[in-house]
Amino acid sequence: MKSKLMDSINADFSTNKDQLMDELHAVLTDAEALLQATASQAGDGAVAARARIQKSLQAVKKTIAETEDAVIEQTKQAAKVTDQYVQDNPWKAVGISAAVGLIVGMLVAKR
Repeated sequence: MKSKLMDSINADFSTNKDQLMDELHAVLTDAEALLQATASQAGDGAVAARARIQKSLQAVKKTIAETEDAVIEQTKQAAKVTDQYVQDNPWKAVGISAAVGLIVGMLVAKR
């Protein structure tokens, strides 16, 4: 049962993370396409702006990759700690889960 719960939590997180990363990559792709589309625009201002944007895009790509790795590692550590806590304190975990379920149920019922 423990591993099914952890697998479910990990799958949900992975899906959300994948959606976010897909959206960020789409934004970067669109920005790069915009840069290419305006490549024929003349003027010192346009050239300088494209250079700044391109430099910023490269920095964002690097930051996204580093952040993604850090988030994955932190999530794995949190899952391990949570799993260990549940194994060490099964009744506390059941009580906490029941309380959270009750609160969520009451909030949903009020709407």
